[in-house]
Amino acid sequence: MGASSPKISINSGSRTLDLMKPAVMGILNITPDSFYDGGKFTSEKQILEATEQMLLDGAGLIDIGAVSTRPGASKVSEKEESDRLIPVLQLISRHFPEAILSVDTYRSEIAKEAIAAGGHMINDISGGDMDPNMFKTIAKLGVPYILMHMQGTPENMQNNPQYDDIIEDILGFFNTQLNKLAHLGVHNNIILDPGFGFGKTVDHNFQILKSLKRFTETGFPVLTGISRKSMINRILKTKPENALNGTTALHVIALLNGASILRVHDVKEALQAIELVEYYKMI
Repeated sequence: MGASSPKISINSGSRTLDLMKPAVMGILNITPDSFYDGGKFTSEKQILEATEQMLLDGAGLIDIGAVSTRPGASKVSEKEESDRLIPVLQLISRHFPEAILSVDTYRSEIAKEAIAAGGHMINDISGGDMDPNMFKTIAKLGVPYILMHMQGTPENMQNNPQYDDIIEDILGFFNTQLNKLAHLGVHNNIILDPGFGFGKTVDHNFQILKSLKRFTETGFPVLTGISRKSMINRILKTKPENALNGTTALHVIALLNGASILRVHDVKEALQAIELVEYYKMI
C-alpha cells in the first residue's frame, strides 16, 4: 500500500524538499471568506509580503488556495477560481522562483492551469472524489499530490458526520484511492492528509491525532492541517484569532506521532515546534 519509508523529495528547480525532517507548509488564502484569513491578502503587495515572510520564517512550501473549503462554504465557479488563482501563481513564481508552490484545488482543469502557471504540486481536499479526471491529470502531470480524506462536501460535511470506525474508514479510503493511482502508474510523490475538520466531529479529530501513526505506517508522508481549527477552539473556548497556543500544542502531538508536514498559518511558531521535537527525539 505504500513506499518503503515515509519520505518524499519535491524538486523545484535546484531546490529539493526532503521530508526526512518535518517541513512547514505556509497557508496563503486568496479568498474573501476563509475561516481565519479570508480577505486578508487581496493586493499584489500584500500577497508578496506574506509570501516573503513565510519563506523567511522557514516555510518549505507555500499552499495557495482560491476557494474557501470551510464548513458551509458555497461553491465557486471554475472560472472564478482560475481568475483568482492563476495571476497570483504567476506573480509569486516570478518573484520567488526558488519557492515550492502547492495549489489547493479539487478540479483537474485548474490543476493543469496551475502547474503551467508555476505551481509544483496539487493539494486535493477531495482525494480525487470531486473530479473523476483528477487522478489521470496527476498521472499525466507527474507532480506530487496531496490525497486528503473528506466525508461529504464543504457545504454539508459537518452535518452530523458518522463513521463505523473513523481510523479504519479513512485507511480504507486511502487504500482505494492509492490503488487507483497505482493503476495509473502513480506510486510515489503522494502525501496523505486525514482531513482534520472535513466531515469530522471534535472527537473524530482527536481520535485521528491520537492514531496518526497508523497513517504513517502506509509508508507515505502524512500532512496535518490543524492550524487554528475548531477542534482547538471548541475545547479551549477560543476563536481562530487567538488559537495559536492551542495550535502549537497539537502540532507537538502530531509531530511526536509522525507528521511529516504541518500546514499552518503561523510558520515561525510551527518551525520552533519542529526544532524542539526533533531535539527531544535525538536525546
